[in-house]
Amino acid sequence: MRDDTPPDPFAGDPDDPAALLGASDDEPALSEDERAGVQADLQDVEMFRALLEPQGVRGIAMACDECGEEHYFGWDLLGGNLRQMIGAGRSGVHEPAYAPDPTHYVSWDYARGYLDGVLDAADDEDET
Repeated sequence: MRDDTPPDPFAGDPDDPAALLGASDDEPALSEDERAGVQADLQDVEMFRALLEPQGVRGIAMACDECGEEHYFGWDLLGGNLRQMIGAGRSGVHEPAYAPDPTHYVSWDYARGYLDGVLDAADDEDET
């Protein structure tokens, strides 16, 4: 399984600041339904990337409920987080994108709608 996220600089450090966040290797694994959902999200991300990256889209923008700000996830980081969730039941702590250009990111809903449009157009072509 490929992990595209950067290594944890505090891995194995007893003074790891992530310990304050409640991160624990004892956390339960994902349920089968949760795992299937994350795997479906990963497949979506891979399709989004294949369609949108050639057009200059660098990833997905998501509104954060906690801070109220937009967070920007590049394709590698987003895919790596999902792979970590499938493998470990949670994603690791990571640094946010540094000064991202919001014009290079789209929302999940936009990417989903774009993919659906491409698939619908392909179905229409197959019917003719």
